[in-house]
Amino acid sequence: MIAHRTVAATTFAVSLLFGASALAQQANTLPLKIGVLADFASVYADIGGQGNVEAAKIAIEEFGGKMFDKPIELVTADALNKADVAATISRKWYEAENVDMIIDMPTSATALAGMEMSKQFEKIMIVTDAASSDITGKSCSPYTAHWTYDTYGNAHTVGSAIVKQGGDSWYFITADYLFGHSIERDTGDVVRAAGGKVVGSSKHPLNTADFSSFLLQAQSSKAKIIGMANGGGDTINTIKQASEFGIVAGGQKLAGIVMFISDIHSLGLKMAQGLIITEAYYWDLNDRTRAFGKKFFDKMKRMPTMNQAATYSATLHYLKSVQAAGTRATKPVLAKMREMPVRDAFTDNGYLREDGRMVHSMFLLEVKKPEESKAPWDYYKVLAEVPGDQVFRPMKDGGCQYVKKD
Repeated sequence: MIAHRTVAATTFAVSLLFGASALAQQANTLPLKIGVLADFASVYADIGGQGNVEAAKIAIEEFGGKMFDKPIELVTADALNKADVAATISRKWYEAENVDMIIDMPTSATALAGMEMSKQFEKIMIVTDAASSDITGKSCSPYTAHWTYDTYGNAHTVGSAIVKQGGDSWYFITADYLFGHSIERDTGDVVRAAGGKVVGSSKHPLNTADFSSFLLQAQSSKAKIIGMANGGGDTINTIKQASEFGIVAGGQKLAGIVMFISDIHSLGLKMAQGLIITEAYYWDLNDRTRAFGKKFFDKMKRMPTMNQAATYSATLHYLKSVQAAGTRATKPVLAKMREMPVRDAFTDNGYLREDGRMVHSMFLLEVKKPEESKAPWDYYKVLAEVPGDQVFRPMKDGGCQYVKKD
């Protein structure tokens, strides 16, 4: 009787083994599917949007277009910058449409909502647009990678540089949601740690047209620096209206904590000149950045933002990791993503940490004067390359519950 049970158990174990193998083989007969969940029509469309779709397509084309002998599929949707919409689409893609990886996530709220679905279905999400450092901190996920930048890194790169130049009193104009709150918090910490002070802030809704009341409050604060804790179209509107109010002419300076080359293009060099900003990518850094910039320009008739270059990078790294793992299964792919260095047109020194932070250099940049620019999109002077381990928050300080304690 005992022997019979042992044989039966062995037979059952073998059948499970072959069953699991068959399931893995069956899974690899499905096309690999990537979803770009973006902002296509609102305040962040220029920095991500259709440009992120084209960047992902370039990565797929460079990879060869196929995985497991089937064409790689790309699906897209607009998150409408709403957390509930992002959660609904993420659930549908993961649960019903066999999407293997979702990329982009235009705002921090949409990212956190999508990350919950990623955890529930144990599938990969790569955030290339949203910026809150909480994504790899208290709200981290074992299935999410944060690729481009974050509010901690930008605050420490730009904020500390401005304080060193004497900008030791700050007033913030802040987008009233997680992204803006994170910028104000992280930059304020940098300012105070350097001996400066934050004298106040004004909160505004996403996609605000009229900044006059917020700018008047900032002007009356007498702060040396007006920190723009917002992004995209809101930052552009803040700068344009600050110019109309004569704020810079009156002696106060603007600090763009999270800005993009698309913002500079919209503003023009006459208005943007002299701004100190940080980016992870600039098309004119080296031969590889220029080659990707040309490919992107041929498709979009504009140079890529750092988010668009990051979407290319993250998509390509994901595909290489799936290939190296020999499976689409989440955990083996994530293991390869962490094991393999990130070397491409976006970065030549990247690596993915356990908390989901992709660590890489950032560049401290100054916007050129109109007479210094020699060609279209020739917008930046590189002041410094800041190593990733100096830019991003140490993993031990982030509060990510999934990081192994020493």
